[in-house]
Amino acid sequence: MNLPDEVEDLVQETLLALHLHRDSYDPTQPVSAWVLGISRHKLMDLYRRRGRREALHEPIDGLEDDLAAEEPGETLAKRDLRSLLEELPRAQRIAIEMTKLEGLSLTQASKRTGVSESAIKVQVHRGLKRLAALVRKEPK
Repeated sequence: MNLPDEVEDLVQETLLALHLHRDSYDPTQPVSAWVLGISRHKLMDLYRRRGRREALHEPIDGLEDDLAAEEPGETLAKRDLRSLLEELPRAQRIAIEMTKLEGLSLTQASKRTGVSESAIKVQVHRGLKRLAALVRKEPK
């Protein structure tokens, strides 16, 4: 199978996935982020399938650049995350940013902030719980 055929199959698979998973769309969120997420997963499936076939070893020039390029859905997601994080108390926001976004360990976050590891852990737990409530639009 050559690349144009695979692209056509990819479009069909993406449209089918959008149809089959339409109940997963949240109308309060931008449709573009939802479509881009499903499309990205289908594209990665294609790359995995191509990688498994021993006969297809043609290089995909610029793949790293394409995957690293910021997509509109990512920009929206980052903006949404930033606005949600701003609703948290400062200690919770900082603890989540350090441990979940920067990837620091509890020990590293503790040393950076001067707060105990257990306090960081509690702030992360409370912050994530509050974020979940904000996403569900639950009252405080």
